[in-house]
Amino acid sequence: MMRCRRLAVSRRKFATLPSAAALLFTIVIAAVAKPLAGQGTTQCVLEFEGVNTRSAMIQLPSERFNVFQGGGVTYHCRGQGNTLKADSAEYYGDLSVLFLIGNVHYTETRAKVDSDRMTYFQIEDRLHAEGNVNVRLQTGSTMKGPAMDYYRITPTRPMTRTIATGRPTMRVVQRSTAAEPPAPVAVVANTIVAEGDNLVYASGQVEITRPDVVAKSDSAFLDGQREFARLMREPSVESRKDRPFTLRGGTIDLFSRNKKLERVVATPNGHALSQDLELVADSVDLRILGDELQQVMAWGKTSRARALSPDREIIADSIDARMPGQRLREVRATGAAYANSAPDSLRISSLERDWIRGNSIIAEFDSIAPGDTAAKPQAKRIAADGAASSYYQIPAEGAGRNLPNINYVRGRLITILFDGKAVSTVDVQDQAAGVYLEPTTAGPAVTAPISSPQSSAPRRNPPAPASAPPAGQTRRDLQ
Repeated sequence: MMRCRRLAVSRRKFATLPSAAALLFTIVIAAVAKPLAGQGTTQCVLEFEGVNTRSAMIQLPSERFNVFQGGGVTYHCRGQGNTLKADSAEYYGDLSVLFLIGNVHYTETRAKVDSDRMTYFQIEDRLHAEGNVNVRLQTGSTMKGPAMDYYRITPTRPMTRTIATGRPTMRVVQRSTAAEPPAPVAVVANTIVAEGDNLVYASGQVEITRPDVVAKSDSAFLDGQREFARLMREPSVESRKDRPFTLRGGTIDLFSRNKKLERVVATPNGHALSQDLELVADSVDLRILGDELQQVMAWGKTSRARALSPDREIIADSIDARMPGQRLREVRATGAAYANSAPDSLRISSLERDWIRGNSIIAEFDSIAPGDTAAKPQAKRIAADGAASSYYQIPAEGAGRNLPNINYVRGRLITILFDGKAVSTVDVQDQAAGVYLEPTTAGPAVTAPISSPQSSAPRRNPPAPASAPPAGQTRRDLQ
C-alpha cells in the first residue's frame, strides 16, 4: 500500500523520464547508491541501463531518491560483472533496497538465479528471491524451491552462501575426470544451505539420493571436496540394488573416493541388515565396493556386537563379517565370543539350541552361486580358540525325528564341521575333556525356537550344561 501511494505522489510531482534520459538516470542511480560513510569501496554501486524503460523519481530529505520503473529494467554493480534484469523495479534510496518484479534474472560468474520476484539488499550484498526460484551454481549444481537467499562474496564473506527454504531440491554435481561423469546427488530437505562450491548443510526431513543408495535423517552435512557426508538424528542408509541392505544408528558417516561410496559408519546404536546377515552393536562399519556390500564390522563398549544369519547367532566384543559380492562367506568374532544355532529340525526333536564359545570364533559359510538369490548361506566350519567349549546335538541312529545324541566338549581349540545343517565332525585340541550322551527313549516331536534380534542375548559367559545327563539319556565320558 505504501509503495502505491508513493508512486502516485511521484507521478504528481515528477514527470516520467523518457528513454532519452537513460544516461542521466544512470548517473543519478549511481549517486544514490554511493557507499555510506565508513563502508568499503567494494560495496555494489548500482548502475541502470534501459532504452524503453519508464521511470519516475522522488527526491527524499536525505537527498537520496525513491525510483519506480517499468517496461523492462537492467541493473549492474559497477565493475563487478553481474546483471539484474526484470519487468519492473522499485528502488528505495534511504534503505538501499532494490525490488525486482516479474521474470527476474540475476547473473554473475559464480551463480545464476531466476525467480518471479527478487529483493536486492545493497548494503548486505544479499539477494532474496521468491516464486519459482531456480539457482545454478558455477559447479553445475542446481537448487529449486519457493524461496532463497543468496549472499555474494564480500571482504568479510570469503565464500558465497545460499539459503533455500520451503523444502527445496538441490542436485549436487560431482566433478570428476572420468570419461563417464558420476550421476548428481539429489538433496531434498526443509532447509538447505550451500557455502562455496563444496559445503552443503540440510535440515528437516532430509533425503539424499545417490545411484542405488538412499539416505534419510533429520539433518545432514556434505563436503564435496573431502567426499564426506554426515547424517544426524535418526539417520538411515538403504541400498536398493539386487541384494539390498539397510544401516541405522545415532549418527551415520559416509566416505567416498573418486565419487564412489566405499565406507559407511553408524554409531551409536548401529544396526545393519542385509539378506544374509543382521548386525547390532554400538558401532557398525560397512565397506562397499562397486555399490555392493563387501564387509561389515561391529564393536562396542556399552553393548556387545551381535550378528544373526538366518539360523545362527554370534555374540562377541567385536565381529568382522566378510561378504564378497554381498554374500556371507566368513564371520570372525573376538572377545568372549559365543555362537548358537538351531539343530537339524528334520532329524532332531529338541527345544535346546547348539552353542560354542571361546576367546574367538571363526565361522565359515558355503559359497553360493551368484545367480542363486534365494538360497541362504549354510555354515560349513566353526572353530573356537582359547578356553573353548561347545554343546552340539547330533541325530540319533534311525529314521524320523528323535531325541538327539549330545556332544559336550572343552579344550583350547574346538573345530566343528557340518554336513548341511547337521554336525559331522567335532575335533578338540589340547586340554580336551567332555561327555557324549545318548538317549534311551524316544522323545516328543518338538523344535528349537529360532533366535531373533529382539530375543534376549546370552550372558558374556554362558553356563555349561549340568554334569548329570538329562532323563532318558546315558553318559559316556570322553577320554
